[in-house]
Amino acid sequence: MATLKYLQKIPSNIRSVGTTPANKDAWLSKIFVRKIEPTKESHSRMLSDKEIIYSLQTHNYRPDSKIPYLNNVKRTVDYIKAQDSLSKEVELVGSWTVNVGDQDQALHLWKFTGGYEKIDTFNEFLGKSEEYQKIQEEQGKLVRSRHLQYLLAFSYWPQILLRDPKNIYEIRSYALKPGTMIEWGNNWARAINYRQNNDEAFAGFFSQIGRLYNVHHIWCK
Repeated sequence: MATLKYLQKIPSNIRSVGTTPANKDAWLSKIFVRKIEPTKESHSRMLSDKEIIYSLQTHNYRPDSKIPYLNNVKRTVDYIKAQDSLSKEVELVGSWTVNVGDQDQALHLWKFTGGYEKIDTFNEFLGKSEEYQKIQEEQGKLVRSRHLQYLLAFSYWPQILLRDPKNIYEIRSYALKPGTMIEWGNNWARAINYRQNNDEAFAGFFSQIGRLYNVHHIWCK
């Protein structure tokens, strides 16, 4: 689990996140698991809309470079927003710095409407942009490591909505056993209503490219 600080307006309004490993004795393990009928459908097709892809960028910035790094992120976001050919299908829906968990870390969640084809178009465009390459070169001097993961949203999770920047966010990440994704989805389609008695559901994803069999739940406090 990570406790996140949300950056709705980078870098002036910053929110926070924390990360905690799942405990197999947690309350979720006591929920009745309904039987899943055999199917030839992939779990991604059954659990999500593949026309909307999310990318989760994890950046570990240098401890002495937080402000320059956040300014660099703002330049990146502003540049993408200014591109008419990209702005309608590509959107930053969440950006956080971590308060509890891995220190000196930021997470950025991008939404792509149009499936993987839109991601290919996006990457091709940026690869030819000299201005964007300069921004990325600057970022490379400010970060220690970067990780990218492509995700699909669980269909039972509420629609992602922007919240007040003062909120604290918690991201819980799970590594599932292969073949258990549908059972997980069935459990949480019911369990989410119980958890929301205390926290507001912000987003729920499972991985498609990157670390496989990963699930991320983001809660707003």
